[in-house]
Amino acid sequence: MTDLVHTPQPTPAHSVRTGMDVDALKQSVQDHLRYSIGRPAAALKPEHYYRALALAVRDRMQDNRVASTQTSMDLGRKVTCYLSAEFLMGPQLGSNLLNLGIEAAAREALGILGQDIDEVLACEEEPGLGNGGLGRLAACYLDSLATLERPAIGYGIRYEFGIFDQEIHDGWQVEKTDNWLVNGNPWEIAKPDVNYRVNWGGHTEHYTDDAGRHRVRWLPDRVIKGVAYDTPVQGHAVNTCNVLTLWSARAVESFALEAFNTGDYYRAVEEEVTSETVTKILYPNDEPDIGKRLRLLQQFFFVSCSLQHIVHIVEDLSDRSVHDLPQQFAVQLNDTHPSIGVAELMRILVDERHLDWDEAWAITVATFGYTNHTLLPEALETWPLALFGESLPRHLEIIYEINHRFLDEVRLRFPGDGDRVRRMSLIDEDGGKRVRMAHLATVGSHAVNGVAALHSDLLKASVLKDFYELWPERFTNVTNGVTPRRFLALANPGLRRLLDDTIGAGWMSDLSRLTEVERHVDDPEFQQRWRDIKRANKSRLADYIRSTSGVDLDPSWLFDIQVKRIHEYKRQHLNVLHIVALYHRLKQNPGLDIAPRAFIFGGKAAPGYFIAKRIVKLINAVGETVNNDPDVNDHIKVAFVPNFNVQNAHLIYPAADLSEQISTAGKEASGTGNMKFMINGALTIGTLDGANVEIREEAGPENFFLFGLTVEEVERVKAQGYRPADHIEADEELRAVLSLISSGHFSHGDTDVFRPLVDSLTYSDPFLVLADYAAYAQCQQRVSDAWHDTDAWTRMSILNSARSGKFSSDRAIAQYCDDIWNVAPVTVRV
Repeated sequence: MTDLVHTPQPTPAHSVRTGMDVDALKQSVQDHLRYSIGRPAAALKPEHYYRALALAVRDRMQDNRVASTQTSMDLGRKVTCYLSAEFLMGPQLGSNLLNLGIEAAAREALGILGQDIDEVLACEEEPGLGNGGLGRLAACYLDSLATLERPAIGYGIRYEFGIFDQEIHDGWQVEKTDNWLVNGNPWEIAKPDVNYRVNWGGHTEHYTDDAGRHRVRWLPDRVIKGVAYDTPVQGHAVNTCNVLTLWSARAVESFALEAFNTGDYYRAVEEEVTSETVTKILYPNDEPDIGKRLRLLQQFFFVSCSLQHIVHIVEDLSDRSVHDLPQQFAVQLNDTHPSIGVAELMRILVDERHLDWDEAWAITVATFGYTNHTLLPEALETWPLALFGESLPRHLEIIYEINHRFLDEVRLRFPGDGDRVRRMSLIDEDGGKRVRMAHLATVGSHAVNGVAALHSDLLKASVLKDFYELWPERFTNVTNGVTPRRFLALANPGLRRLLDDTIGAGWMSDLSRLTEVERHVDDPEFQQRWRDIKRANKSRLADYIRSTSGVDLDPSWLFDIQVKRIHEYKRQHLNVLHIVALYHRLKQNPGLDIAPRAFIFGGKAAPGYFIAKRIVKLINAVGETVNNDPDVNDHIKVAFVPNFNVQNAHLIYPAADLSEQISTAGKEASGTGNMKFMINGALTIGTLDGANVEIREEAGPENFFLFGLTVEEVERVKAQGYRPADHIEADEELRAVLSLISSGHFSHGDTDVFRPLVDSLTYSDPFLVLADYAAYAQCQQRVSDAWHDTDAWTRMSILNSARSGKFSSDRAIAQYCDDIWNVAPVTVRV
């Protein structure tokens, strides 16, 4: 009898490209290793397998991507266009495997090929195309738009170098270049045929056309070409795959052959080098004039490319008129960065499509919506009039015309109120003329929203009060949200398994289902599994901190975490004052019984932000002293996680016992880190600021550690003439804390290094750190007391997570789509 020999049958090509099973994925990875990576087997490393697997996953998304676009166009469905200067997407591979439902198949396929998928996943370079919450929110919203099957395009900038990589040297932040594209980006697809010209500088000419109508042409000094790079954005457990289009700057003519032939080699490539500078780096230093010009150019560049692309889709691909633009697209301005879009769309409609002004203005207002993300006056972008006029001469003319017509409306509505006219003008006349971009965005949008209930109320009562009184119907609130796929399912696999076992997997697409967990809150077995998962997450983070910072943390301790951009209003220094107070108490009384606690920080300070960089130094200096002092280091330790980003956030949020959300009331628009901590079961210590208000409402006041002045109390204290020295005089411990810092105790005797920080607190304290210090310290004692009751703490942790459903980005996006954008779901069939 002849032995039967199994001969593998060739896998169909379409299956290799699109199949979701183990064999198809394995073959696809092998094909990409051979045909896309081009390395011999002996030379293959985990990073090559990462790239091959990423390309294989992208193949599977592309069918969905093409079908999604075609379906929307065939049905003539309205599309959301989300314009944002930041998109902090985070690592893509794990998220796409999760959303496609092929995590297990990919793990097995790589295992057959001799690779550990976790090691392969770790090879991904994170694109740092955002500074923090703004860019991460944009990324969460793209995830939710696709998951909710709402057609959408994200538009932004393909920065060659992202937000800087942060290293800590001798306690100081050191910025290193984030060269995220050095090994390429397997997720993007270059579209060199999708390109647009963007004008800059020059002057305008006014003339009369053949029909006797007044026209304007813009004669620029410089023209730049924007080239599209598309990244697919896959929805979870659906076929919908939307797209993120990022624009890269190029020269219109990249090589001057004549100059090269005459030996002028620099001039031969000068135009290309100069043009590429536009998209070279995220947020150039805008202190010098040249930096301001570059930042304005970046904003105009990506907005102009995006709007030209949108008009192209309407007219050339959909074969409709530009008059139909508001019916085809909803364009959302994510903060003030893209607000120049109001003037640019008017230029396209009036100068290039020859619409009359009133018709063009009606289309513009109906198309745009504006999300405000800040109450800080310095963050409400303005541009010096002279710089703006030299850079965008036609747009300044358009803004003047918008302003003229708008202020006539204000005068008609509020006759004789000259102060109101001055306050609402698009041109700030006080202390040097400037163009107010938030005003432009508000006037040019049919809907304006804040990002938390408190923020939206304050917006209407302060920053945009005059506009709210003119157009109350335009204003609404959409509280921010975060994607549960990335920040729970992907970041916290242990908790994901527990939730799947307990309430089923549907929570991942409907976070409100977490309320079903409340039925198990008093189940001892469930509580123990919850604690075990938290302990495993803390061990994972402790290992990471040991490897990156050299600090040993005990996972049985309370993990008290504050990770966010370093800024005075976020008050990391308030946290440090409390740590120093604990240090002082322990030095005075080494036998003091306190709950052992690990204080963990992370976040980047803007390179030019002097005080913020001193706060980073202070955290590390206090940590160095505390961690090396045997009198205290069996009670408290301090660790700073360098280079906080989405990747290490996957380790941080699930490990937190306590989430520090301690900004001055009225300063934080919303926050999203507070939500990421909550869904992972952390308890919050915080003020009534931003989304903390709603987090406390959802979790229950008894499951939230509240302290500090309210917004109204903050305003009253400031109005009465705040004297921080009064709080120092009244609080012996606070005096001792500031004295320790000033004396050089934490800086090897250097009394100068922290003097600017202490002086700022002592003599001005703009964010009322000292006014809230006593209440914060008392609240932290309540935290320690609560930590001693393990069962009660576990119960509060479970309830925080179970009641976090409101803070899903799915809820926020559904609200945008239904109430502002009028963008309906579209089922995609592949």
